[in-house]
Amino acid sequence: MRHPTTTLIVRSFYGLCFTGTVNGAGDISTADSAWLTFADAAICRLAVLHRIGRGITPDRTEGAGIDDAEVDALLEELAGVADPAQATKAAERLDPMVANQRDAFVESLAEPTAFSAIVSNARLSDAEAELLAIAVGGELDLRLARLVAFIQDDVTLRRLTLQTIGRLFGGLEHVPNVVGHDGQLRRAGLISLAEEGPWAGHTVVVAPAVMWALVGDTASDPELARVRRIDAADVAGYPFVVVSGSDRVRRLDAAAEHALGNRFLATTEPVTEAGWVALVREATLRGAGLILEVDTDELSVGSVRWIERATHLAWAISCRAALSLRGLPDRQWMEFEAPEHRADAGEWATAFGLVGDPVHNLSRDQLELVSRAYRARGDDLDGAVRRLVAGKLERLAKRVRATRGWDDIVLSADRMAQLRSIVTRYRFAATVYDRWGFDAGLSRGLVALFSGPSGTGKTLAAEVIGAELGLDIFRLDLSSVVSKYIGETEKNLEEVFEAASAGNVVLFFDEADALFGKRSEVKDARDRYANIEVSYLLQRLENYDGIVVLATNFQNNIDEAFVRRIHERVEFVLPNEPERSTIWRQNIPAAAPIDGLDIPWLAKQFELSGGQIRNAVVHAAFLAAADTGPITMERMVLSVASELRKGGRLLKPAEFEPYHSLISQVNPTTG
Repeated sequence: MRHPTTTLIVRSFYGLCFTGTVNGAGDISTADSAWLTFADAAICRLAVLHRIGRGITPDRTEGAGIDDAEVDALLEELAGVADPAQATKAAERLDPMVANQRDAFVESLAEPTAFSAIVSNARLSDAEAELLAIAVGGELDLRLARLVAFIQDDVTLRRLTLQTIGRLFGGLEHVPNVVGHDGQLRRAGLISLAEEGPWAGHTVVVAPAVMWALVGDTASDPELARVRRIDAADVAGYPFVVVSGSDRVRRLDAAAEHALGNRFLATTEPVTEAGWVALVREATLRGAGLILEVDTDELSVGSVRWIERATHLAWAISCRAALSLRGLPDRQWMEFEAPEHRADAGEWATAFGLVGDPVHNLSRDQLELVSRAYRARGDDLDGAVRRLVAGKLERLAKRVRATRGWDDIVLSADRMAQLRSIVTRYRFAATVYDRWGFDAGLSRGLVALFSGPSGTGKTLAAEVIGAELGLDIFRLDLSSVVSKYIGETEKNLEEVFEAASAGNVVLFFDEADALFGKRSEVKDARDRYANIEVSYLLQRLENYDGIVVLATNFQNNIDEAFVRRIHERVEFVLPNEPERSTIWRQNIPAAAPIDGLDIPWLAKQFELSGGQIRNAVVHAAFLAAADTGPITMERMVLSVASELRKGGRLLKPAEFEPYHSLISQVNPTTG
């Protein structure tokens, strides 16, 4: 076989492995080959020198090592070197040729290639970029990996050891500069060290995500936690910002607006070191900044460490309240507050294509959640809004499905107007506060006080309001909220308000005087903590943006401070005769069998609440069903008598004429 001259050998020695286009075999395009050509040169140079200077071939078990014949074949395949004599001549030219390839490689980093993008994003030095090119070359071409094993005299060591890196860069003292713990390759998560055996034998491992990125795979790193990708306007910003505010989506928007860069990954704080490395590496590969969503008032140790460590990335912290100064990383930072305004008409139009003022008073965060549920609920917007509050709130309060309408409640005209006023204030809050600029004070919430005897329609009125607005009512279960342990009641109530804020529901406090009672003079510790609970509720009501209905039978027992914060005060009273007549008729379904009912007489004769009338009708229906007969006056009168006895009323004979004899047989004390 005729061999080319030494000059031709050396010339061909540095441009062999990757010269095609991207294809199924994993080749890299010519435009992105300078770093691979340099990797060829650097590894082949070291292999040639090792081949020449090694001397006698050590005795190896067949198949477990790399002998000289195989190295000659690899060198011939990679570089056209046919025999040791040719390699010796080539060795005289290796250093200047590698230097030329290094210069070409450094120049290529200014070109827009996948490799140069990683180098730029990670802010690698030239030496670190060289090391990455050589390590990646060994990962992409198994022939180079075989030569690395030969150089290291160990067929199992196909990745660069620290000792070999020292030989590549002129001594072990240069190793920390390229693969040290504080080097950019490790700060960016691009490489790691397999630390087994002696230190000099530790090997450099290129993260698989780097390899996938270089061959064009855009999928997320499987080690990465769930992230949200955000694109922003390409404007100047700050390397590290902290954004606080109550609305999560507004915070994310503000973080992307003020942080340096135009693309970001938003996620919660990772809980493991591997999670942090994967997150920083993903941001580096994508050229993105990181937005950490923090639920506590202090950053985790991992957050502080990586914000201080990965300075090549832009960082933003998104938190509800301002973070403790002592817990912030040791870096210059800028602080901003996200706006608090609710979703406006334009944002509603973008989410649902609805024109006009928003039909629900939602935050931007809530609007985004509702938009996800909208299709799942069959384009039922009201249902999607109700879906916001599944789970947590239902553990502490009872959901009341709002199915009643205005025709189901019987009240005087002035009281009906008050209820409609509550609906109007909620429905047009965006117009008044956002478009017209009126001051909402501490919150846009609406507090209503419903007072009056039991059964007069307080709960029904709350249900009608909820149905009209498409909101669910959550009736607070005091047994699950009030605790004998100090501080537990406030904690439970905070969970209620937090969950309710996420769903923008109607919070219905029945028997509200139990929680909102008057504060007393402090005589002992129990009085003091009871007053603290009331003060907490006062503060929380001021910061709640939804509807709160306080229902009580004893209005005078409500603390005056709550009364001053009430927007609408509706006093429910026993219905008059015409109203009672309407309520009697409304509570008897059309399908119910009746015989001879005298509704006007019942309405005139008995001063009952709406709740009592309903109970009496249902009781009479069961009496009729048990006797397989219709609902008659006799059965209805017996039911009224039963309802009055439950309330502790004495049954007067005059009230029951001409049915007094029927009642006296059941209850002789009436006579």
